[in-house]
Amino acid sequence: MNLNNIHNVYFIGVGGIGMSALARYFKFINKNVAGYDKTETPLTQNLVQIGIALHYTDAIEAIPTEFLNSDTTLVVYTPAVPTSHSEYSYFLKHNFELKKRSEVLGLITKDTFCFAVAGTHGKTTTSSILAHLLNASGVPLTAFLGGISEDFESNFLLKGTDFSVVEADEFDRSFLRLSPNVACITSMDADHLDIYGSGEALEKSFIDFTNRLKPNGKLFVRNGLSIQGITYGIDDDSDFCIRNLRIEHGAYIFDLETPDTTLLSVKFNKPGRHNLLNALVAFAMAVESKAPVELLAQALATFKGVKRRFSYQIKTDNFIFIDDYAHHPTEINAVYDAISEMHPNKKILAIFQPHLFSRTKDFVADFALSLAKFDTVFLLDIYPAREEPIAGITSEWLLGKIQNRNKKLISKASLVDEIKKQNTDVLVTMGAGDIGLQVAEIKKELQDED
Repeated sequence: MNLNNIHNVYFIGVGGIGMSALARYFKFINKNVAGYDKTETPLTQNLVQIGIALHYTDAIEAIPTEFLNSDTTLVVYTPAVPTSHSEYSYFLKHNFELKKRSEVLGLITKDTFCFAVAGTHGKTTTSSILAHLLNASGVPLTAFLGGISEDFESNFLLKGTDFSVVEADEFDRSFLRLSPNVACITSMDADHLDIYGSGEALEKSFIDFTNRLKPNGKLFVRNGLSIQGITYGIDDDSDFCIRNLRIEHGAYIFDLETPDTTLLSVKFNKPGRHNLLNALVAFAMAVESKAPVELLAQALATFKGVKRRFSYQIKTDNFIFIDDYAHHPTEINAVYDAISEMHPNKKILAIFQPHLFSRTKDFVADFALSLAKFDTVFLLDIYPAREEPIAGITSEWLLGKIQNRNKKLISKASLVDEIKKQNTDVLVTMGAGDIGLQVAEIKKELQDED
């Protein structure tokens, strides 16, 4: 398919973070863009502000007339959209060109020098750091991000087309549509078992992804993973390695060893060893752009972060409020470890919204262990996203598994009142559902109280 021949691009499920980045791209290159999503959110509101026509009812008559020409319209859909969706069915029946988001990303990036970030955790932070490093070094790039970069205030960056940065998403095996020049794998923890069935099948898919690299492509892997590649790690025998790590004024300071040189006293401001590893592999990948390593190291110190990735909402001497996207036990552990390292001996109240019935069912024991570490745990109801309920799988069921006396099931309506009743040093909200939409209200209410 030649994208130059496409005049109209219609999105089914345009409100997703990855889909909205694609919509921005097509609008930026002067295509006619419209779409559907089931819910209005700040992301969709931002799309409307730049001139993209959206509606929130699954109705063929709501599709703008110019998008009903199959010769000039590309339809992009998310795999989360059910096949029973009437708009999807209409386009399929009338022989429109329908492509998943991952297929379109593959088309857009195939003629660029493509950096692809894979892994069950850390994709968005790593790709955002990588985009920041390249941009700060003057590299002409296009970046499609899975979160809102605080450096760009967007999930999309277009500063040239020589290089591209994309997230290689393992969900629905989407990353097998990409053909990167440089890729990394940050982690291969079991996830999306509704798609893969087993952790072994997931690992096999990551191996298949490595075979998608272009000839002479390079693969970076976190030290300890079962896939061969250029390694990165902290205080080990990795090809790219962090040494002499210390914390000064809430920031990491370290020496960075590469196969060719050692950079002294590099600074990185985002808490958490997991984020430090993300920064390290982003740096290692960025070296492949031929940007000066000294410039890339300086840019690490100026990375602001990604919204909902260990994002400080309130930070005073007496109280800290952090919001994070964590929705897997490994990610919850990483959040706990980061808080404990940066804010030792503080009482922590964790509010968690489980994401997906299937993930809650598959990892209930691990969730229970991860959440039990916090001093107090509040659970919201499970956010269903694309799923129908599973009998017996509820937040109340998960709560019963958590070995912590200070635990409670709460509603979103009572969230602020329940927080105010607690005498805590650190509040952390976690989850990949709509808990993120509650953050601004929580912050306002707690600041007003002060």
